[in-house]
Amino acid sequence: MSNQKHIVLAGGGTAGHVNPLLAVAHVIRELEPDADIAVVGTAVGLEHELVPQAGFELETIEKVPFPRRPNMAALKFPAQWKAETAKVRDILTRHEAQVVVGFGGYTSAPVYAAAHKMGIPIAMHEQNARAGMANKLGARWASMIGTAYAQTGLKPRKGVEAERVGLPLRAEIAAIAHGMEHDRIATRQSAAAQLGVDPNRPLVVVTGGSLGAVNVNRAVAASARELLEHAQVIHLTGKGKDDEVRSLVSVSAGEQVLGELGPDHGNDGDYRVAPYLERIDLAFACADLIICRSGAGTVSELTALGLPAIYVPLPIGNGEQRFNAQPVVDAEGGLMVADREFTAEWVKQHVPKLLADSDLLAKYGDNAWQYGIRDAAEVMAKRVLSMIDEK
Repeated sequence: MSNQKHIVLAGGGTAGHVNPLLAVAHVIRELEPDADIAVVGTAVGLEHELVPQAGFELETIEKVPFPRRPNMAALKFPAQWKAETAKVRDILTRHEAQVVVGFGGYTSAPVYAAAHKMGIPIAMHEQNARAGMANKLGARWASMIGTAYAQTGLKPRKGVEAERVGLPLRAEIAAIAHGMEHDRIATRQSAAAQLGVDPNRPLVVVTGGSLGAVNVNRAVAASARELLEHAQVIHLTGKGKDDEVRSLVSVSAGEQVLGELGPDHGNDGDYRVAPYLERIDLAFACADLIICRSGAGTVSELTALGLPAIYVPLPIGNGEQRFNAQPVVDAEGGLMVADREFTAEWVKQHVPKLLADSDLLAKYGDNAWQYGIRDAAEVMAKRVLSMIDEK
């Protein structure tokens, strides 16, 4: 009888679902090189590219969003659900799945349902402070539930408790976390050299994600002169938003302060502007303060790195981003400011004062580090494999 282990992971759509999935998959592969590992996702989410690039087999199904109101989509839902769960049963059978691991998102729900009907053990991970509908469904049947937050609203079945394990970190962030833990100065110097910034001077990193955050961009850029009196700035504006930021910075502090990123830009001005930085981990490695939105992945990565942050939650939905940042703020690992209150006046009044108080910044950083968790991928992978051994 073969001792090969068979694991099927499910999740996708956004980087927030795909990155933790791949982090766990990589550790499983390290622990069990011969394991059969497959991923269930869609042909349209980020997983369509990222999963094969990472060396794992992707099985695709159509996404089946839960209907939220009585409309045409709600009428089509039962037939779509039946069709996709049938596909999932075929995938689980072909891969001889011994355990299913879900990370939320549209594809996880039919995988949970099919695995439950087939008697296959379920493990799941919830990265948000407020769980989504797919993981609320999966929690009814899961034998192991790992979370990034202590309170997620999940209701596990009898005999199972949700366990705060942290967010499984993508490889680049995990490497920086390891470097910071063992030699923070060398890690900072190496990253700064690749970006062309000065490792011996304070640095503020501003990011609103790949799409940017217009209000954050404008408030910070209009405060360039005051910020540059205390620190260098790396401002990642989001696609198509860098021209406006450069213009506002020029008005505030003069065009000569502008610069770009890269090892050949060491003599550029101290306000570095770019739409996006593929290796944002390098910016984090030499940052003293982050100004950002509070998506679950962002908050977990910054706390894992022990970075103080000013969180400006995205002002839409049910305030999910506010819930992500609140526990860190409660632990005094950063500040939170409502989007409507985050103005140039607020930045000028508060951020230079914070940058000038190295003791307070260090306190926020230490508290963020204490709140953060750095071994979630290893914990999840070992728990998943133990579920197979216990069968």
